[in-house]
Amino acid sequence: MALDSVTKEIQASADAQIARIKQQQAAEIKAINDQADAQISEMKKTQDKRVAEAKETLARQERSSAELESKKLVLSKKKEILAEAFESALEQLEAMPADKKLAYYKAMVASAKDIIPEPKAFISENDKFSAADLGVKSVEKDPRITAGLILQSEDGKFEVDMQYRVLLQNIWDSNLKQLSDILFG
Repeated sequence: MALDSVTKEIQASADAQIARIKQQQAAEIKAINDQADAQISEMKKTQDKRVAEAKETLARQERSSAELESKKLVLSKKKEILAEAFESALEQLEAMPADKKLAYYKAMVASAKDIIPEPKAFISENDKFSAADLGVKSVEKDPRITAGLILQSEDGKFEVDMQYRVLLQNIWDSNLKQLSDILFG
């Protein structure tokens, strides 16, 4: 019986140690799992934050890109409208009645007389004005001129280009900002 009681005592002691070890292992496993869960949770938060920031950045970039594309389209349309306005103004000048054209041509000749006292005039083949009509020394037709005139000294050293396209382009270029403000506010 003594052996039985020693065996039982050893068995009880071993069982108690096994239970204690299992309890310690369970506690260690729980601590490791808790720590891993905490790290996983922290990593997930960090990753979620990065994903949210990336989405926000991408959305901002897409908005900026769309706004830029929109501005390009608006600018392109404005340029188109300006070009149409220029061409319309030029067409109106070119289609002007002969009596008005003659009055403008005479004013152009008068304004250039300080530079070229006795000019030779080059005019469009469509214009029917004589040297006497314009107050110049001679008139020559030039197929490159659609409206307006070019005044030239007899020796060809001085030339004043008063074609409507050239004059309108000079006015247009020097006043483009004001024209744009008028047209587009």
